[in-house]
Amino acid sequence: MVDIDLYLGDALQELAHLEDNSVDLIITSPPYADQRKHTYGGIHPDEYVEWFLPISEQLLRVLKPTGTFILNIKERVVSGERHTYVLELILAMRKQGWLWTEEFIWHKKNCYPGKWPNRFRDTWERLLQFNKQRQFKMYQEEVMVPMGDWAQTRLRKLSETDLRRDESKVESGFGKNISNWIGRRMAYPTNVLHMATECGNRNHSAAFPERLPEWFINLFTEEGDTVLDPFMGSGTSIYVAQRIQRHAIGIDINHDYYSMVYEATHPKQAFLCEEEKTYAANNHSKG
Repeated sequence: MVDIDLYLGDALQELAHLEDNSVDLIITSPPYADQRKHTYGGIHPDEYVEWFLPISEQLLRVLKPTGTFILNIKERVVSGERHTYVLELILAMRKQGWLWTEEFIWHKKNCYPGKWPNRFRDTWERLLQFNKQRQFKMYQEEVMVPMGDWAQTRLRKLSETDLRRDESKVESGFGKNISNWIGRRMAYPTNVLHMATECGNRNHSAAFPERLPEWFINLFTEEGDTVLDPFMGSGTSIYVAQRIQRHAIGIDINHDYYSMVYEATHPKQAFLCEEEKTYAANNHSKG
């Protein structure tokens, strides 16, 4: 069984317990601006960057040079327009030393219907990828997807151009050789992830679907690597990491979430604690 380390407290303070360059993957969804007020107090959009930068500085310290940081975040509408705190945070983190390597889109396939006077319903969220250096661990073969029906028609009759590397017409430096995919059953995925949400998952207001952290854990880590979620909430990332044999570290300031994740990931210890409580209560009543 892999180790699970859980910390109850403020992320900024608890991250100080972790060693430099000790984490392979950080994946988290911090409280969005002015949201989850009852649980985390809420942070005003104008103050969000200032609040998060000390935390990201600690994350930069604990992440291995070959590691990756995946940040699930979404700007909110303020006074009728999208606030810019996410964009401001990206720019500030780049100055802090992070490389903004990639951006993934999580398309929520089962987003509920709705109508607003001046906008459509939101069915996607950002997952920003940051790294400490250009070379990092990535296992793309672990997240390959079926080629799909297009291969049966597209690869059946190839043109002369399809048989050689065709350079991009916009001079981007990218090119393709369609013939390389003849006979292959699997392809590399895109950076758009089509996954349904998990409504009411473990009583958390904004829980990941398990497939989401699992996809990134498989992409950026191997068995035995360390995965950190400094805002673990109901612990989806922690459960998934444990299930697929990664060392998991979770931090949360909410005692109820911490207790729930601890009992789920340490069932034997939780059972012993309950036995001790029962024993103490019985002896106290006898006394």
